[in-house]
Amino acid sequence: MAASKKTSEKKSADNIIYIGIKPFMNYVTAAMLQFNGGAEIITLKARGKNISRAVDVTEVLRNRFMNDVKINAITIGSEKLTSREGKNTNVSIIEIALTK
Repeated sequence: MAASKKTSEKKSADNIIYIGIKPFMNYVTAAMLQFNGGAEIITLKARGKNISRAVDVTEVLRNRFMNDVKINAITIGSEKLTSREGKNTNVSIIEIALTK
């Protein structure tokens, strides 16, 4: 029973796409691969300047490629990061959960 729980935890972690500095179409393709691979829900996570890129990925995916994808939930918040100099800064974060 513990093995099946570990497998389901790993499977849900695989359905998270971290949005970074790559072209947004790379993330659209990654999301399409997740859905076509059988995932029912995926989560896009971004922080800071990449939040707008996560929104772009969501909208392009929904409007151009997969019209049956719906937004399940949007979570916003902030994280405290410590820089190399030791300064604490707050960085905005967004998590967009998509379902097919």
